[in-house]
Amino acid sequence: MQIQDKPPHDTPFEWIGGEDKIRAMVERFYDLMELEPKYAELRAAHGPSLDNARQRLAWFLTGWMGGPQHYTERFGHPRLRARHLPFPIGIKERDQWLACMDQAMGETGVPEALRTRLRDSFFQTADWMRNKGA
Repeated sequence: MQIQDKPPHDTPFEWIGGEDKIRAMVERFYDLMELEPKYAELRAAHGPSLDNARQRLAWFLTGWMGGPQHYTERFGHPRLRARHLPFPIGIKERDQWLACMDQAMGETGVPEALRTRLRDSFFQTADWMRNKGA
């Protein structure tokens, strides 16, 4: 890595601005899921209430980005793929999740360089979570 490539902070958690910023991004993500027709299939996969999902994703992302480990303290290892196996996740669902999160990152002011890095990481994870062909 070249010196000019070093991120401005030690962790994405610090770079994004901490828990409040992650929570705002997650809140916007789920708000968009409910508001935007282009995320209808993604919303439908989440059941009638998003309250539990909002809290768990905020806790998970906080730890995943290098902040406090709220999720693992409560639930243990995330086991993302295993926890999502009951839900059909194909290319369409993956792409809706990624688009919704990217829109939420943009609307909550995640710095562009961090947004690019997170987008790449989110894609790798979301693609790995696919459990159906299309």
